[in-house]
Amino acid sequence: MKMRSRIRGIWAAVAALPLVACNGGGSSGTTGSAQHASAQTVAAAAAATTAPATSWTSVKWGGGGYVTGLIYHPTNTSLLYARTDVGGAYRWDATTSSWIPLTDGPGFGATEGRYHGVESLALDPTNDQLVYMVTGDTTYWGSNGRIYISSDRGATWSWYALPFPVGGNDNGRAVGERLAVDPNNPSILFYASRTAGLWKSSDAGHTWNQVTGLSSATMTGTPIGVEQVVFDTSTVGNGQPTWIMWASIAPDYAQAAGLTSTLYRSFNGGATWAPVPVPAAVSGYYIPHIVRTADGMFYTVFNKNAGQGAGGPGYLYQFGASDNNTWTLLSSSSYGGYGGLSVSGLGSTARIALGVTGTWGDNPGSVTQLSDDGGNTWREIEANMTHTGTTGNSYSGWNEDTVIDPANRDHIMHIYGGGIWETTDASSAAPTWDLKVNNLEETATLSVVAAPAGAPYKLINSAGDIGTWVITDLATKPTMGPTTNWSSGNSADMAWSDPRYIVGAGVANWSGAGGFGFWSGDGGNTWTNFTSLPAGAQANTAATGNIVATSRNNVVWAPANTVPSYTTDNGASWTSTDLPALPVVGQGWPRGYRLAADRQNPNKVYAYDSGGATWATAGKFYVSTDGGHTFALSQGSVSANLAPNDWGHTSMVVNPNVEGDIWLTDGNAVYHSVNSGASWTKLSGFAPANGAEGASQITLGKPASGAPYTAAIYVVGTMNGVWGVYHSDDGGASWSRFNDDAHQFGGIHHIAADWNTYGRIYVNGEGRGLIYSN
Repeated sequence: MKMRSRIRGIWAAVAALPLVACNGGGSSGTTGSAQHASAQTVAAAAAATTAPATSWTSVKWGGGGYVTGLIYHPTNTSLLYARTDVGGAYRWDATTSSWIPLTDGPGFGATEGRYHGVESLALDPTNDQLVYMVTGDTTYWGSNGRIYISSDRGATWSWYALPFPVGGNDNGRAVGERLAVDPNNPSILFYASRTAGLWKSSDAGHTWNQVTGLSSATMTGTPIGVEQVVFDTSTVGNGQPTWIMWASIAPDYAQAAGLTSTLYRSFNGGATWAPVPVPAAVSGYYIPHIVRTADGMFYTVFNKNAGQGAGGPGYLYQFGASDNNTWTLLSSSSYGGYGGLSVSGLGSTARIALGVTGTWGDNPGSVTQLSDDGGNTWREIEANMTHTGTTGNSYSGWNEDTVIDPANRDHIMHIYGGGIWETTDASSAAPTWDLKVNNLEETATLSVVAAPAGAPYKLINSAGDIGTWVITDLATKPTMGPTTNWSSGNSADMAWSDPRYIVGAGVANWSGAGGFGFWSGDGGNTWTNFTSLPAGAQANTAATGNIVATSRNNVVWAPANTVPSYTTDNGASWTSTDLPALPVVGQGWPRGYRLAADRQNPNKVYAYDSGGATWATAGKFYVSTDGGHTFALSQGSVSANLAPNDWGHTSMVVNPNVEGDIWLTDGNAVYHSVNSGASWTKLSGFAPANGAEGASQITLGKPASGAPYTAAIYVVGTMNGVWGVYHSDDGGASWSRFNDDAHQFGGIHHIAADWNTYGRIYVNGEGRGLIYSN
């Protein structure tokens, strides 16, 4: 059901802008040298007890986000890659029947999360070790992208800055592939960009120049642009450039550049281009996919509308591009558009798999169409058929990329908003379909809280697009949540001394009704929605709010941009607290109070206002001694002069073993209070560096045996110029790095520590789901 763009909020995108670092210089139209990351060790004041965690495992969900492309190696059919819109790239491991994440290490650190948006991936047909990947989250801000290059199938990467923006999470992100490697001279690469036309590299992606023979026009915003480049050749590795090439052009760029067609051809390796007339019925249409077969035939999808989930009309044509320039209509759709396209075989016996997009559910019965006679006749092979691992019709909608296994034409896969579907019996009358998402985790956690020792579950995960779930087994997809409808979970909490009582806040995406709240009294087995909502909860659905339970039936809820409210009757009624209203710090820039309930004294509730933005006023801390009904400003927090910062770069946690023991990160540093916030001690050692925050997230977990402090402390931050997760067993007196450079996950946005297992933490990287340390 995750069928809509998961573009991050404006506040997060703006906040990320100063973190974008384009390496190198050079003249206009070229890039400089690559950045080379190396492992670094931080010398702490003294070593913490536990050794660094070098082994990490995903908490099982399975997919959960939009896979935007599936790419087989053109000559080694055992190699399959997947790209995603916000979660990086993966390679399939047939031995373990699971995906290997490729973008967790160097080059994907705290300031590089936007490069988990992979817009295109290409493989060298003459070298199955060589992988090219173009990344960047959006073209909206005009920030340029990167090309990553791997010589070991994605195990390690170097990267080069690109001279144009890249939109891996923009509309139409399954188009292409936009990146193309010349099969005859693989040092030549072409890129079909969104905003700046066509680009060429003659040195294997290190430097780039605009192909002005097509156009020198540039655009702003998030257009589709040039869509795809196809080399018109069936030979590989002859050393000469491929002279005949084709490029599909979206109507937005064609209009901006004054081009007269949406299809162009070059006879001289891309130096000059000429328009190719398309059928009148599809003039001005988008061309999301072109497939060339070995006989020189082009199979071309035309859609009236752009992007994932676009409705019809859609058309599939065969074009004798290298022969007679004749267009032959093979299929059309008036309801859904056409998305994915794959062709196996030639001519009248070719098998064609065609994805139908924008048909939600099984109505009108088109999800994947199959022809075994070159497009003469068609049958549906997916709608209303068995799908293992899902309820309802969540396999339809964004069917934008479809592939036939080149080694087994009965094995067909397609992407959708929650991952990948596959069948291995496409020739049967009623194929069965299974999810192909083992270890491909692309959920976006918005809040995670670990349960107290002895609770009947391990943690509660609240995430965008998939909702809130109680997790009892890290290796099994959870089944206990407030709804199976398409929802987002913003926050959840439990009564610490009564952990079967759980409360949560989320967004009813399925109905558009806005925010909703829910509770469970039996550890997540059954759920009930709150019968009423506090002020702001329905309308203000941003993830910059949270909810806490002080005890059963007693809840404090702080919706985004709203004064928190409390209930003493399990949500039957709500009363506003006396916390001050939060001033607006920027248009479309959500903020909120961060709440925490003291686990030893349920009458104490803490509220942290981070200021909302770096340019706003200093952070403030408030204390309630009546269960979150009324609050008083801590003058100690005023004296501490907490740095102003946005919600995502700040955090607060209480030590459940000691009353009034609170830890806080303001984005720059770590602060500790042992008297319920009356006074604060700023810890030394953490400080911003190289664009990364000094301290953005903090959590507490089970202490080491015999440790002098009653909790193990974990901080996401920077020490001695090195960003990572840092760990202390002695109350913050000494620290050591807990992760390594190979496990950076594009930055860590949320963290929780286990209260049953010492040394286990749960982190959420950039679109990487929940991952835990072993």
